Amino acid sequence: MRTRPHLSLYQYSSCPYCARVLGALDRLDLDVELRDVLENREHLRELVQATRRTTVPCLRIEHSDGRVEWLHESLDIIRYLEAGR
Repeated sequence: MRTRPHLSLYQYSSCPYCARVLGALDRLDLDVELRDVLENREHLRELVQATRRTTVPCLRIEHSDGRVEWLHESLDIIRYLEAGR
């Protein structure tokens, strides 16, 4: 049986694209760790170090085998979440 990956969403509250993803999380009733890059500069540092980008939203996908993927673009994130990966 496959275990679900741990998901963290890098975002900030006034970002309209982040709001789009948050709406999808609510609609899909998914519990995802939220990491606000404006309130916590460590989250921003992690995002930039991993992706070399400061843009949000960005979904961090940590698989049970330790692999980590980073997914940008709100519509791509929503498609990923809807697919139930």
